[in-house]
Amino acid sequence: MLSPSFPQRAPRGTAGRLRAWQQEALEAFFESNKRDFLVAATPGAGKTTFALTVARELKQAGEIDRIVVVCPTEHLKTQWADAAARVSIRLDPSFSNATPQLARHFHGAAVTYAQIAVKPWVHRRLVADARTLVILDEVHHGGDALSWGDAIREAYQPAARRLLLSGTPFRSDDAPIPFVEYAPDEKGLRTSVTDYDYGYARALADGVVRPVLFHVYSGHMTWRTRMGDEVEAHLGQDNTKDVTSQAWRTALDPEGEWMPAVLASADRRLTEIRHHVPDAGGLVIATDQSTARAYAELLRTITGQRPTLVLSDEVEASRRIEQFAQNTSRWMVAVRMVSEGVDVPRLAVGVYATSSSTPLFFAQAIGRFVRARRKGEAASVFLPQVPVLMALAHELEKQRDHVLDRGEKDEDGLDDSLLEAAEREESASDELLEQAFSFAPLGSVAHFDSVVFEGQQFGQLAVPGSDEEQEFIGLPGLLEPEHVHELLMQRQTRQTRHRTARETREREAGVASDLPEPLHRTLKEQRQLLNSLVGVYAHQTGDPHGQVHAWLRRICGGPAVAQATVAQLQARIDLLRRRVRS
Repeated sequence: MLSPSFPQRAPRGTAGRLRAWQQEALEAFFESNKRDFLVAATPGAGKTTFALTVARELKQAGEIDRIVVVCPTEHLKTQWADAAARVSIRLDPSFSNATPQLARHFHGAAVTYAQIAVKPWVHRRLVADARTLVILDEVHHGGDALSWGDAIREAYQPAARRLLLSGTPFRSDDAPIPFVEYAPDEKGLRTSVTDYDYGYARALADGVVRPVLFHVYSGHMTWRTRMGDEVEAHLGQDNTKDVTSQAWRTALDPEGEWMPAVLASADRRLTEIRHHVPDAGGLVIATDQSTARAYAELLRTITGQRPTLVLSDEVEASRRIEQFAQNTSRWMVAVRMVSEGVDVPRLAVGVYATSSSTPLFFAQAIGRFVRARRKGEAASVFLPQVPVLMALAHELEKQRDHVLDRGEKDEDGLDDSLLEAAEREESASDELLEQAFSFAPLGSVAHFDSVVFEGQQFGQLAVPGSDEEQEFIGLPGLLEPEHVHELLMQRQTRQTRHRTARETREREAGVASDLPEPLHRTLKEQRQLLNSLVGVYAHQTGDPHGQVHAWLRRICGGPAVAQATVAQLQARIDLLRRRVRS
């Protein structure tokens, strides 16, 4: 029987050291006195410190005798054990199914979800032998497979208390997560019930996490399909899902021009940040090991330094991550494993070079860059201009719950199965191979597209390495969140001036623009540019955006933006370019 009440006071030895949200969550945990307590806190907020404080308080109060931490990867077992040691809790990260006896000098163990799935009865015995607090880190992994969920329930049913942690609630499927409470929402769908929420928006306002700027890159792609057809498309324009997936895959090909250009731009951004934060580091998240090796070689060519390469969740990989976290080298390249739970606070620049597009993976990946260390640090993440990624970048602050009974999965703009199919090696018979082709990227060219911040886009198309791109690559390395929006507006205006001057020089010299004419002059791009300039002008004048659009129509003529021709849109753009101030 659990104690019916717990002293409502600041925990012993923690006063003044816990963040406000950690103190609130701690009080909520003990006030609720629930056996299962779910905390959803944004990556980088400090869930580990909170959970270990709970463990220490329960142990000091005599409510528990043992602590078990369950985490997604082998590397995180050591990370948890090291963190626990700092608060005088001794966890064994080497506890194994083969030798399931816990040494007497340990207070508990750190294990993985995969371990439990293999032999759940071993772990059930571990928690049944003593009053145990089980901490389920990134608990959404408990729903990775139905058999995993069953194993976790079997193993930890006898636990005295269970603390559930997640940085991204929750999964996009309908597999129930063990020990999570579900209740009907307004539509009658069973939805996860979170006992304490601490989202990115609040964490940003509290200065606990950094602001994130998404540097978005589009471009022209060419590839050969499995039918032998050569296809061209612009990454970022309105394409079918199948064309988008293949254009995306073409962009990520290390043999093309897109990835080297984006990596070079990301490295220039890292250099700018290191002027202010000398130990700032960058991370490239790759889809598979072969492309990770190729990206590492590209970075070696660009920087003259060999990056840290992390290919698998093995002891050597964990050591490399720890070394990178502690040194001042520029870049690390990894295959997905660094996307969740791994703590490298100095990461400030990321390149999202993987084809994963689920909200869960995206949020966990971005979470590697948001941990704040000092006032004014900002993170920059480089993204391909893919609709589903753009939607996720715009919704970074959106809170998500886990909904069961959903029926059809949410339409997120891109079917991951298309990407998975594109990544699989062909497995046809010799006879079919003689008649068929394999998917093959043929060429790619990158263009800077925009910067996304707080759901808004700033900037316009530019060639990598140009003055127009540099306006956004060269943002100061230290940026206060409240000043980012204003600075981006100023840089957008300066980029427009750079472009106008360049186009004038090219026109006078009779030189064609570096940007392909069809891409630059599409209605979509003209509307984006016009809306950006309207935003700048509205900010300067204080007029609403709609009023500015109405004024432009009166002066320049023509219908609303959605019906206007390229020439009509260009007339409004030219007028605003003359009016905006630097």
